[in-house]
Amino acid sequence: MESDAGPKAKVFVAWRGWLLLAALLAGNVALATGPWLVRVADTGPVSAGFWRVFLALPFLVLFARMSGQRLGGMPRKTLVLVALGATAFALDLASWHIGIGLTRLGNATLFGNAGSIILLFSGFVMARMLPRGFEWLAIVCALSGAAILLGRSLEISAETFAGDLFCLTAGLLYAIYLITLQGERARFGSWSLLVWVSVFACPVLLVLALALGEPVWPTDWTPILILFVSSQLIGQGLLVYSLGHFPPLIIGLALLTQPAVAALIGYSVFGEVLMPLDMLGMVLVGSALVVAKASQRRVE
Repeated sequence: MESDAGPKAKVFVAWRGWLLLAALLAGNVALATGPWLVRVADTGPVSAGFWRVFLALPFLVLFARMSGQRLGGMPRKTLVLVALGATAFALDLASWHIGIGLTRLGNATLFGNAGSIILLFSGFVMARMLPRGFEWLAIVCALSGAAILLGRSLEISAETFAGDLFCLTAGLLYAIYLITLQGERARFGSWSLLVWVSVFACPVLLVLALALGEPVWPTDWTPILILFVSSQLIGQGLLVYSLGHFPPLIIGLALLTQPAVAALIGYSVFGEVLMPLDMLGMVLVGSALVVAKASQRRVE
């Protein structure tokens, strides 16, 4: 019996590892389809962000209940922090969705994930320490790659350059959102915190969409529903399920599937062609993302 249990256990562990890796990659691929769906939705881009968050709210409440996380009883100080973090998250989503319509999908996805690099920089500032080794390389790659991509966007048109800036702003706002709520996640649980973030973020997105004069109510619900299911339920769900099982380096490498898939969609659906210089810029920023993720535990 014992001789059979050993090999069977090893096979089970191996299969479980592959399934977790598949979940991590599938989550990133699902998230990479988000920019495409934002573009084809017949609402405004900020309105699409509102529906994405609003439709997920009942499911977040369900997940919080199933996890045994409490939804009430938060101190006023925590609610203020959640409100600030949720506002940053809402502005992040709005800025990113606006940028998606103005620049190439690969650029939008890459710059939208720049929060990891910004968190790395903020970690050094808060820890009052200088980068070391490959972390300096990450900084050089991030700045060089961003300069190349922004320069190429400016060559194409002022509109694509503005789109890249919107997406970079989104990455900054997402980092602010994470930093604001970093200490509260362990105290109240991620699901219950996400419920409150959604409660505060939805009105901000709706008011902003109305202020911009966007069409809010879709005539074709298909892109909005697919966006909500793929980005929030499947994408975020698979990531939440798999992230705790991998070191940051693997997570950073998996993260690079998002701009790759988005660039492929941009080429096949919208005819967005990447030149060799564009690819170099994406490789440089992508390399910085990997190093930033790999360094995340040390600087937090």
